[in-house]
Amino acid sequence: MNFPKLAVAGHALILLSGLVCAQNALDNLDWVEEKEPPAPAFSVTKVLPLEMPNFVTVKVGIDPNTIYVGNDGIVRYVAVMTNSTGTSHAVYEGIRCLTGEVKTYARAGSSGTWSPVATPVWRDLMDNMGSQHPRMFARQAACYARVTVSKPEIIKALQTGIKPGNQKNDNPA
Repeated sequence: MNFPKLAVAGHALILLSGLVCAQNALDNLDWVEEKEPPAPAFSVTKVLPLEMPNFVTVKVGIDPNTIYVGNDGIVRYVAVMTNSTGTSHAVYEGIRCLTGEVKTYARAGSSGTWSPVATPVWRDLMDNMGSQHPRMFARQAACYARVTVSKPEIIKALQTGIKPGNQKNDNPA
């Protein structure tokens, strides 16, 4: 191999290793999930609806009073699902926007009593799981370009249907 080709290969290797290091810099190796607060009380009548795919027959809403944005970047919330007969159940979950993951902490049946999940685990939002609501909530309100948004921004997005990042500044400078 002649010197110019070797120099180009060397520069390409340096550039590639720089990109790999930059990618790893996005991961915070010291990140620790906060201890999640206990599952909060929720309302089945004061939920803000999520837009769900047409094939979903259950109505899903987020109780705005349960939304909590932690210092760990996790949006915790209660989603309430109501079927066609009017029976409701709920889940207490957290979404980590940076990694596109969701964790279920507890479930409540129609009685409203919480049952903690024995060993909550992070799942990819894109997994083919039983419910689409975590992905819809992340897309519609909780996350903007893998960044967690504030509680007021989340509520505003749910109320207006305008996704975070597309909202006009109410106080232009």
